[in-house]
Amino acid sequence: MSLTDANTVATLVAALAILAGLAGVVLPGLPALPLCWGGVLVWALLSDAGPGRWVVLVAATVVVAAGTVVKYLWPGRNLKRTGVPTSSLLAGGLLGLVGFFVVPVVGLVLGFVGGVWAAERLRLGDSRLAWPSTVQTLKAVGLSMIVEFGAGLLVAALFVTGLVLT
Repeated sequence: MSLTDANTVATLVAALAILAGLAGVVLPGLPALPLCWGGVLVWALLSDAGPGRWVVLVAATVVVAAGTVVKYLWPGRNLKRTGVPTSSLLAGGLLGLVGFFVVPVVGLVLGFVGGVWAAERLRLGDSRLAWPSTVQTLKAVGLSMIVEFGAGLLVAALFVTGLVLT
């Protein structure tokens, strides 16, 4: 295999990993940001794109680290402010995991929503009071996904910029 072929393979593998990472934001089981970062890592290690590839890798590392921190802290702060306890989130996560295996495709979401609602229903003693907490939790999950997708897009943009400039 020639050097040009190796560069092409490294670039394609990296691009596919980044696309899989972006899909991983909504598909359970695919680690979104680690896949995006791994794609850039593969490209930086296996291509001969010059020293700029290391700048891209460092920038992607910073974006992934910051995105991961913000993905948890920002929605978590919003949930804490609205009073949704961690126990309700754990119940949602546990039932979401069960739902993932019981009902293909939609079970994760159904289990998570049902788990949060049930935990809040038990805690608050009223179905009508449990629903606003469940909605706040869904908004937090949505915010987390937006942050993660944005960070993944930024990594993809860094990768494309690295391809163009090197």
